[in-house]
Amino acid sequence: MGFQTEFNSVCKFKSEQELYESLEYGRGKMVKSGFRVFPAGQKVIAYTPDNRAIAIVKIVASIAEINFQGEEVTEVEMELVRKLTEEEARVQTALAHEMFFAEREQA
Repeated sequence: MGFQTEFNSVCKFKSEQELYESLEYGRGKMVKSGFRVFPAGQKVIAYTPDNRAIAIVKIVASIAEINFQGEEVTEVEMELVRKLTEEEARVQTALAHEMFFAEREQA
């Protein structure tokens, strides 16, 4: 049992519903497996389930717990700062693919 740190705090939504709520209502949350640390107050780039950069969000809270099924989970609450422009999204997507997502796809 231990905490995994999210370097550069990449917020990748696992479901379209979590993404929709954050973009539509300006607030939302996502659930990640395992205990993870997301620094509250930090602004980060949010990614869609298919690894596309979409917005800048601010981490409001990060709560790590063991749920009723006995699984370690972390809930991350966030506020939408703004959506990315097409150019910003393209550049951030390319960088993240090289820095984060490509390694996981090869493994």
